[in-house]
Amino acid sequence: MSPSTSRGRDPASAVAAKAPVLTIDGPSGSGKGTVSRLVAHALGWHYLDSGALYRAVGLAAAWEQIDLSDAEAVAACAARTAIRFDGEGEGEPRVWVNGKDATHQLRMETAGAAASAIAAHPQVRAALTDLQRSFRRFPGLVADGRDMGTVIFPDAPFKVFLTASAGERARRRHKQLKEKGVSVSFDGLLHEITARDERDASRAVAPLKPADDALFLDSTGRSIGEVVQQVLAVVPWSSAEDPPARPSGPR
Repeated sequence: MSPSTSRGRDPASAVAAKAPVLTIDGPSGSGKGTVSRLVAHALGWHYLDSGALYRAVGLAAAWEQIDLSDAEAVAACAARTAIRFDGEGEGEPRVWVNGKDATHQLRMETAGAAASAIAAHPQVRAALTDLQRSFRRFPGLVADGRDMGTVIFPDAPFKVFLTASAGERARRRHKQLKEKGVSVSFDGLLHEITARDERDASRAVAPLKPADDALFLDSTGRSIGEVVQQVLAVVPWSSAEDPPARPSGPR
């Protein structure tokens, strides 16, 4: 992600719109966040964790005691919420919401549930569309989410849909949270992941589904390293060829 990102288009947006994009969509716990960060680091590209934006808006709405079922109120909250990311690399960036370091809170399961709830509102998705597209900059962008290849960057030249069995995803998340000192039950996580899959796949706007031109990858039983290499193979110049030159234009 950008070291410091806020709303608004770069003056050179017409040029930036030509920057290559690799979208990695998939359900919660599929490993797309870790894989996306590692792939972006390997390519030297920018990284967008779109789910963090929805989590940030959900958290900001909770701080304001907004009913998450009130689409208009949440969309208004999204429009005024300042979100900033610090740090690029293999690790997770720190996320600041309205001037507060919200990194830890955004990793909680409650934040994920809130993100899923507000993502069903067309008004909220519209409020965040331009912000997500503003991450597209040279030398390229790896965009991680649920509708990156279908809605936000439908013209992306490289697309992957990454998934895994619900049981595998619950086991990964349970291990991840335990390592962070967060106490959760495996059965509770499995139930939440299954329920979230159903919500995300059945929502009327931008449902979770593979783009028609996406490579479908099932990471069940595969190491992160194996999946990263498969994803890198989607970008033809990632191993042997040089990336295309940046077009001339305003900088």
